[in-house]
Amino acid sequence: MEALIAQIQANTVLTVGIIFGLAAVGTAIGFALLGGKFLEGVARQPELAGMLQTRMFIIAGLLDAVSIIGVAMGLLMMFANPFLAALG
Repeated sequence: MEALIAQIQANTVLTVGIIFGLAAVGTAIGFALLGGKFLEGVARQPELAGMLQTRMFIIAGLLDAVSIIGVAMGLLMMFANPFLAALG
């Protein structure tokens, strides 16, 4: 039984690390694409810079929300692991 608990904890730690890493990489790629497209749009039509900037910040908030949800799920798995609760 103790070996099973240790195995579940080890796999949980690996999974949480992967979740955190993918959340960071996904957000970084999203911000890179968002920033590039914003600069491209402002370069093409400078008079729309204010409107584009507002929309860029809205999308940036949504990008952050996605990564924060991933981090929250990882922390849930780390500190309130449902697989360990099912054993016990």
